Amino acid sequence: MPEVGESDERPWGYWRTVDAGAGYQVKRLVVRAGARLSLQSHRRRREFWVVVSGEARVLVAGVERVLRVGEHVEIGVGEAHRLANDGDADLVVCEVQLGDYLGEDDIERYADDYGRG
Repeated sequence: MPEVGESDERPWGYWRTVDAGAGYQVKRLVVRAGARLSLQSHRRRREFWVVVSGEARVLVAGVERVLRVGEHVEIGVGEAHRLANDGDADLVVCEVQLGDYLGEDDIERYADDYGRG
């Protein structure tokens, strides 16, 4: 099970687990100005993104849209998705993960700006 307080630096910013339990995990994502996450999907979990600060450009299952503070999107199991920050300040997103497996190795990357496979 994921541990509260666990965090990881990434090329696009960082994430920190703020709550976790059986079948769920809540993370705080901070995406640096001009950065974006890889285009990816998950085999065993779905996710919800809620914008806390900034403006997010999201791509989910081929549909792109902009989310502002207080807006959210649901990402289903297996749906390709990407989160981007086109702004000039950090983007902060609350990510809720639900599923029977929440490990970081449940990521299938399709495109990545940072050369990760």
